[in-house]
Amino acid sequence: MNNVILTGMPGAGKSTIGIVLAKRLGYRFIDSDLVIQENTGMFLHQIIEAKGIDGFIQVENDVNVSLDMEKTVIATGGSAIYGSEAMEHFKSIGTVIYLKLSYESVADRLGDLNERGVAVREGQTLADLYEERIPYYERYADIVIDCENKMIKDIVAEIAAVMNR
Repeated sequence: MNNVILTGMPGAGKSTIGIVLAKRLGYRFIDSDLVIQENTGMFLHQIIEAKGIDGFIQVENDVNVSLDMEKTVIATGGSAIYGSEAMEHFKSIGTVIYLKLSYESVADRLGDLNERGVAVREGQTLADLYEERIPYYERYADIVIDCENKMIKDIVAEIAAVMNR
């Protein structure tokens, strides 16, 4: 399949880069977090409050598994990598690209994690979350793009060059 699936930490730029990349490739764009909100009628933080982290991850996994399209850039939520069925599905329908960013850059970009709907367990710090997720992003990635100190246009050009090979 010919989709591009963007993964990475919250604040890595998945949605912003995804929109610009979709325009560059002539693809559609979907933000899976917005699809989750549409399907549930709730904001991400409300789902987490109502169902807990594990319940949210299950909702996210179910929605992501249902995404079936062609020529689409899909920006996933940062916790999508916890859904093994969803990630296997994404790998079967496209190229999974991990937008890699240092912990320091992620911390600088993020505001209130709970308000953003970030799946953080009680007592877990952003540093803990970063360390926990990196191996998942790396495991599922077909391509890793280092986004550190790069402009959006440069990241998009790098992804487009790889996709057009």
